[in-house]
Parts: sequence; C-alpha cells; structure tokens
Amino acid sequence: MSDIEKNEFEENEYEDVCFICRRPESKAGKMFHLPQNICVCNDCMHKTMETVSQLDTNGMLNDPAMAEQWMRMTGMNGSGKTQMPERTENNEQSEDEEEENKPKKQRPYMGGFPNISFVNLSDLQGDGMVPNRQRLKKKKKGNSKPVLDIKNIPAPHKIKAQLDEYIVGQEHAKKVISVAVYNHYKRVATGTMDEIEIEKSNMLMIGPTGCGKTYLVKTLARLLDVPLAITDATTLTEAGYIGDDIESVVSKLLAAADNDVERAEQGIIFIDEIDKIAKKKNTTSRDVSGESVQQGMLKLLEGAEVEVPVGANSKNAMVPLTTINTKNILFICGGAFPDLEEIIKQRLSKQTSIGFSADLKDKFDKEKNILSKVTIEDIKKFGMIPEFIGRLPIVYTLEGLSKEMMVKILREPKNAILKQYQKLLELDEVKLEFDDGALEAIAEKAMKKDTGARALRAIIEEFMLDIMYEIPKDDNIGRVTITREYIEGTGGPIIDIRNNSLASLDTYTQAEAE
Repeated sequence: MSDIEKNEFEENEYEDVCFICRRPESKAGKMFHLPQNICVCNDCMHKTMETVSQLDTNGMLNDPAMAEQWMRMTGMNGSGKTQMPERTENNEQSEDEEEENKPKKQRPYMGGFPNISFVNLSDLQGDGMVPNRQRLKKKKKGNSKPVLDIKNIPAPHKIKAQLDEYIVGQEHAKKVISVAVYNHYKRVATGTMDEIEIEKSNMLMIGPTGCGKTYLVKTLARLLDVPLAITDATTLTEAGYIGDDIESVVSKLLAAADNDVERAEQGIIFIDEIDKIAKKKNTTSRDVSGESVQQGMLKLLEGAEVEVPVGANSKNAMVPLTTINTKNILFICGGAFPDLEEIIKQRLSKQTSIGFSADLKDKFDKEKNILSKVTIEDIKKFGMIPEFIGRLPIVYTLEGLSKEMMVKILREPKNAILKQYQKLLELDEVKLEFDDGALEAIAEKAMKKDTGARALRAIIEEFMLDIMYEIPKDDNIGRVTITREYIEGTGGPIIDIRNNSLASLDTYTQAEAE
C-alpha cells in the first residue's frame, strides 16, 4: 500500500473534525473541505458568512465617499493593488522612506471594511490537519459484524485456566472474576434474555499491596482482547478543581479503543487506589477528592451517557467531544484499604472481655487473611458511601502472599522473574540456575519488606548486579548457580567453566547432558 493510499484509507476510517468548533462529522453533519486539509461544518460556515454580511451595517460598501476615504488610508485601489506614494520634488527618498514604501503583501480588496481581510489558507501550512488521536472512527454501516460474539466468549473455567498460567494462588479471586466477566459479556452480546434486563456486575477487589490486583486485571484484558483503561483514583477531583475530571476515566478507555466508540462501550475500566477517595475523617474543609468524587462516579458505574473529550483528559481543551454510554462498560475497582483490618477486628471483638466467654483483644492479631471476613458495614465505616458500594455488587478479597506463594511466583508463571534473567544470560551463552535454598532466602527477605511481590524484583536486582556486570568479561563461564549463602551474604555463587571457551551454550549443555 502506497503512502497516498494509506493516507486515503486513514482519512476514510476516521471522521472529519470541524476546524472551528472541533465537532466530529457524526454531530456536526456534512463538512466543507477546504485546502490544507481543513474541514468546516455547515453551521460554522453559515455563521461566518452571516458575520461578514452584518459588518456592512453602516453602508460602507455602497457609500463611494467612505470607500474612497478608506482606500486613501490603506493605500489600496479598486483592483486590490497597493498605490505607491508620490515622490518628493527632488525625486529623492531616504532609505527609511524606501523601506516603508515597499509594496506590502497584496490582500483582496474588501470595499469599505476596515482592518478585515481574508485568511490566506496557504499560510496555515497544514495546521488544520487534526491528529488521529483526536478523531473518532466512523461507525460501520449496514449489517456489520458485532464487536463480541457470544460463541467466542470463553467459559469461566477456560478464563481461570489461562489466568493460572500467569498468576499464582488467589484461587477465589480468579474464580469470582472469571464468572463475573463471563456473565457480563454474555449480557453485552445478547442485550436481553426473554425481555429480562440483566444488571451490570461491577466489582470491588480488596487486597494488600503487591498481591496482584492490577496484574490480574491486565492479564484478563489481554486474554479477552478487549479495550482496557487503567486509571488512578488519586488524580480524580470534583468538577472545577485542579486535577482530572471524573469523565476522564472514560476518555482513557476511548483512547485505548483507538477512538472507536462501539469498542469502548464494551471495554473494561480498572480504577486503582479506590480507597483514596474515602470520606476524610475529622475535617472541616471541603473534600474535593473524597466523597464528592464517589458521588460523581455514581452515574458512571450505573450507566449513563457522558460527554468525554477525544484525545485529552480535560473538556476545556480544544478537542472534539463525543457521547459514550457506560451501560455496558465493566468497572473494576481495587484498593489496599489500609487500616481496614483494624475495623474488622473491632467488629469481631465486640463481645465481652470479662468472664468465661470473654474474647482476648489479640485473638485476631495473628489471623493471616483477616480481610476475607470483611462486610459492607466495614467498608462503610472505612469511608465509602452506601450509594457507591451499592453499585459494586461483587466484593471479594485477595490473600496476602505467604512464603510458599513467593517461591512459586519466582518459578512457576510464564513470565516469572527467574525466567526473565535466565533469558538475559542465555544471550551471553550462560546458563543461570537457582537452588531451592536461594529461592527460600529470597522469599524470606521479601516477606520482611512487607510490600508483596514487588519486593522480589528489588531483591533479585540487588544480588544480580555483580553477576550481570562480571559475566560479559569472561567468555569461559558456562553456568552460574545462585546459592542461599550468596543471597545471605555469607558466600558466593557457584561458577562452572565450560570445556571449550569457543563452544556455544547449546554445545555446552548438550555435552553436559551426554
């Protein structure tokens, strides 16, 4: 496909946008195509012509005296050419006078209109071209293929089996999200069943930091091949204040769908750090990033038509606006909810602390998955308003990572951290191995950091620094084995020298296997 054909294809694929009002073709109607890729809608063209015609209110065009006076002031004659001023008696002019009297750029004669001239379109030099990220895709006409086919939606057990390849543990969370997504896209694909309208299955996931909330949603969207927008609730504020508008989360989904409204209306929006918009306690100032944001999100979660900017996060930007219906958009909210454990412990420890049936105050301090006992009342007490929680009917928790789960995360997933480093060293024809003691030592260090799976990468980066630095120096190194002593700082890794320094890694491993 040539460049010209490619440009024509892109032009036909996207809607035209008015250069003046920035409305797309679907809203503004038929466009007038001007040079330099400028499009003007019918309304703006008529308003421009009406404005020009209303400028002749004083009869300047029909009054010869006014027209002649204007021509003398501007040095323009009826043909649109600049009149040269008369020379002096000695026919000599100074350099300054010659500079001033040089013919200026000719402009079309506008009769008696002072300070008005037509814009020379060649001066714009392509400024009217709107980038594709600010243009909407045209809606498909006729019997177009639906975005989702109910026959192609994978069953819940297949969704969970694919999630198992990337995510370790969290069996309950993977089962809940698989069923919820399957039911949601059945609802989207069929619309209604026997005239019974099926409600949305928005989700709220609660889990400690580093347990895999965001990674779970990213993996799910990649497997389903649907548009996904991941946003942070900490940037959202009430309308009119500095920060992102609440509708900006839908604008990000539209950008992820390549400005295709039909695909965006069937996508997934994951709002992370949802606990940061909880009601502030003991505050007298206006809470513009807390309860007001929850109230503004109610219409989005339930389903409403909202106007969102195309290619920008703010409605004040000079970009076109489009309307998106959030009825079929699946919202997944996630947050760590710090201090929620204390609220749960207080509720569970309400029994008497004196007598034979007394509960000890520290009875639940050693409970590992105390978050699994969460109720709606606990979330309300944390600071989420009842109307917001009511629009998230599916609430589930993720487990905190144990030492055994940490070891599995290092070794088992398709893109495990250890496999990434082994692949890096394979490029240097070196085989990297980890013994069981080393993996346990890494997991123990990560548990102490209390930041979940994110700590694993930081620990491995720390002790792999010297190895990654030294190995390219020596071509004789064939295999490196990481030991527990090296992780704990009491020893070093085991380095095996290959038999032939010129042998490749494949030759080395084949000879070792024989």
